[in-house]
Amino acid sequence: MRSSNQIAGLEVRDLRPDELDEAIGVVARGMRDNPLHVAAYGDDPDRRLHCHARLTRAFFGVFDDQQPICAVGDGAILGLTGAAPPGTCQPTAVQRLKLVPALIGLGPRTAARVGAWMSTWARHDPDEPHVHLGPLAVDAHLQGQGIGSQIMREHCRRLDANGLVGYLETDKPENVRFYERSGYEVIGKAPVVGVPNWFMRRAPRDPERPPR
Repeated sequence: MRSSNQIAGLEVRDLRPDELDEAIGVVARGMRDNPLHVAAYGDDPDRRLHCHARLTRAFFGVFDDQQPICAVGDGAILGLTGAAPPGTCQPTAVQRLKLVPALIGLGPRTAARVGAWMSTWARHDPDEPHVHLGPLAVDAHLQGQGIGSQIMREHCRRLDANGLVGYLETDKPENVRFYERSGYEVIGKAPVVGVPNWFMRRAPRDPERPPR
């Protein structure tokens, strides 16, 4: 398995607006088989791909304060994370209305499951100011090569430089361990449409002091 530093010209930077369509495809492919998405969208992988692309497009379109970070190599988007600044991760009344067409387009049963998923996440969202990470995805054929780790290093560098708390949700036990390596700690666990989800917080570190 090659490491990410062998991918020609790998660069971690802000996503440009003209790259959003490509990035949505990366997120949809990279997260197609997540347990939460199987539960929400169903067993058909093509349907999951379509549904998650639709929801991701609506997410980035409605939450326009997002500051996505991408990994780019060989002229292509390889991975992406969203990052919502403090006070911007929960939808306003207007943003909820804007999300309705995308949810309706998923079909009534799927829309109900996605609504329950979002409501459970919202109930666990911390009251303290935080940067909300997600989605974080690496294209399906490139996972396990360290690309996500490079995106996380840049994300955490920004958190520490600004003295900000980080927060995220994940539905995969292996991701819990991945995020723990970046300093996140589990602060809660709950079922979301029947799937275990972990809620994780990261306290800012002194950027001048290396981690232990």
